[in-house]
Amino acid sequence: MADKNFDVIVIGAGPGGYVAAIRASQLGLKVAIIEREHMGGICLNWGCIPTKAMLRSSEVFHLMHRAKEFGLSCDNVSYDLDAVVKRSRNVAKQLSAGVGHLMKKNKVTVVMGAATIPAKGRVSVKTDKGTEELTAKNIILATGARARELPGLEADGKRVWAYKAALTPPHMPKKLLVIGSGAIGIEFASFYNTLGADTTVVEVMDRILPVEDAEISAFAKKSFEKQGMKIMQKAIVKQLDRAADKVTAHIEVDGKIEQHTFDTVISAVGIVGNTEDLGLEALGVKIDRTHVVTDEFCRTGIDGLYAIGDIAGAPWLAHKASHEGTMVAELIAGKNNVHAIKPESIAGCTYCHPQVASVGLTEAKAKERGYEVKVGRFPFIGNGKAIALGEAEGMIKTVFDAKTGELLGAHMIGAEVTELIQGYVVGQKLETTEQDLMETVFPHPTLSEMMHESVLDAYDRVIHM
Repeated sequence: MADKNFDVIVIGAGPGGYVAAIRASQLGLKVAIIEREHMGGICLNWGCIPTKAMLRSSEVFHLMHRAKEFGLSCDNVSYDLDAVVKRSRNVAKQLSAGVGHLMKKNKVTVVMGAATIPAKGRVSVKTDKGTEELTAKNIILATGARARELPGLEADGKRVWAYKAALTPPHMPKKLLVIGSGAIGIEFASFYNTLGADTTVVEVMDRILPVEDAEISAFAKKSFEKQGMKIMQKAIVKQLDRAADKVTAHIEVDGKIEQHTFDTVISAVGIVGNTEDLGLEALGVKIDRTHVVTDEFCRTGIDGLYAIGDIAGAPWLAHKASHEGTMVAELIAGKNNVHAIKPESIAGCTYCHPQVASVGLTEAKAKERGYEVKVGRFPFIGNGKAIALGEAEGMIKTVFDAKTGELLGAHMIGAEVTELIQGYVVGQKLETTEQDLMETVFPHPTLSEMMHESVLDAYDRVIHM
């Protein structure tokens, strides 16, 4: 590499890093990005994208079984797991190559290798050709996170899987245990359950999808159980006894240990930040429970060093990382009016069946913060489009500040709610009140009409219920 001096060096080419690099380049800065494994990071190669491709296959499979309801015939429905996985890998590959193309188009220098920061403004990269020494006034850490491993529950890729094995399964599980019911656990449980695995989900908290509104969690539990899933709440997997063809799980429920045997276990108990081997401690970077401590503008307290995305803490979402990447690039370029990203303005989406999506405060959180609330609900069964789609299971819930009409939160479960939630996200960003939402004309027949009805219901004006 001829020139080794840059305005910005980004470490990690996931949805935080590569977006930061593109935005910095658009703003006229000279940028290098360092990636040790895959362009697009975990999200694109082993997370958000390939899981959605697999879940789409299971969704189509589920619909094929329902063909008769729609006046169609579809006999001898089956699947080829290898082909499902192959499609998922090809989708990831196509997008990963696309990120490489975007780097070229935006004149970002790409260095494949493992980075360390030996001193402020300096980055050393171990490549397969040797070591490259680069300098930059600004360094953005976007090294992401990996699956958390609990002692005794570590993945081995054979019978106990983390996300990589679950995305490229060595066998189809017959009897599956999923440890953890956050988005990752529930998505895998939903996928394998739909394909016919006898699935049990164990959650340490008192409800599944614990970050969601309690009503949505309860609705999801009922729905999953109807699909044949077993849900164990307030339960802890204490130990896994592994054999060649099975795993015996010791699960503590109500102070008693129960033993259950499975042929496959998926561990989805959270993530840990990739903070090691970067030289951060020597630089004086504060690390709290594997995450870099930053201010609201992603500054680490070390001049010219920023941390974005999963390494900078919750919420662990690709879209949060991308927006932080853009924000930091604009700060570095000296743009005025750069706004910090508010955690409550970031939507969370889970692509199980039925889908779950939310933004802002849950009803309980809003009350905890001292708000007097008005709450509206509307069920999918009251919506013409949902019934026509054959997707009458679901609900939309909205939470307003009773005093000002501010939309504090929105919570949904049902078909395509991961697409619908953005309407409320935009509404919140524009500081919409209940009045604005009530006066907005929603097109008919659409699922989005339920968003309107949910708002109307909060103010005792609901029409179709």
